[in-house]
Formats: sequence, structure tokens, C-alpha cells
Amino acid sequence: MHFFDHQIGKEKKIKITKIFNFEMSHALPGYDGDCKNIHGHSFVLHITLRGKVFREKGHPKDGMVLDYKVLKNMVKEQILSKFDHALVLSTQTDQELIQILKTAKQKLHLVPFQTTSENLLFHFVELLAPHLPDSVELYSIKLFETNSSYAEWALDNQ
Repeated sequence: MHFFDHQIGKEKKIKITKIFNFEMSHALPGYDGDCKNIHGHSFVLHITLRGKVFREKGHPKDGMVLDYKVLKNMVKEQILSKFDHALVLSTQTDQELIQILKTAKQKLHLVPFQTTSENLLFHFVELLAPHLPDSVELYSIKLFETNSSYAEWALDNQ
């Protein structure tokens, strides 16, 4: 008996991850360093889902936890469409600056929190989780702000 044959009937959960890249600028008003100024990052976002593998011979989704294309479209609609190539600022940012940016027709996305990677992760969970099918759960999200710095939200840490 092969490992696959032995494990297939066990209904174990599998984790799948899709990685997304996007550009975003932000500022941290009130911060005691350079990040108080508007600056940008090339963010890398890892979305990990957990679920049981769908089993129905002949079905186009047989053997999948979730079609990566479905996840890609969900993340694009719920997160990337708002945050990619945008300036993301807290609603607490100087209102005069916000008005200037709106007048200049810049892609500006306002959020009710300080735009740290940690807070962005909580927001991404709120945006994404309600749109997932019942058969999968959001297991973790990693947001790399630089090559060597990232924040991570995980279901196990709740």
C-alpha cells in the first residue's frame, strides 16, 4: 500500500498557500522615527488556508482544498484592488494633507487605524475571512514589509 492510498481515507486537513506581491505607501503619524513620513514598500503577502481535500472523482476540483484561482480572485477583489499602488493612511492623518491628496486624484485608501503591518494583517483577516467557503479556514497571513521584516497573523494564536 502506498502512502497516498493509506492517507486518502483519513480526512486529514491540508494547508495551501498563495503568495501575492504589491506596492503600497503609507505613513505612521506620531511615530518617533523616519516612518512618520510617507514612504513605500514592495509588500509580499502569504495567504494560507486549511481544509480537507475535496474528493469527487471526475469533478474538476477533485483533489483540491480550494482552487488557487478562486483564492487569487478573492484576494485581488478584497485586498489588492484597494491597497496595491495606493497611499494608505489613517483617518487620523492631517485633514489638510488628506484633502490635497484627494484633490490631486491620488489612489488614497483611508483606514481607522495606524497603518503598521500588524494592524494591516488584522484588517486583511476582516476583509478576507467572510468570503471564504465554509470548507476552508483562514489559517495564517504573513505580510513582508521588507525582505527581512514581516508580521504574521495565525489562527493558532487566537
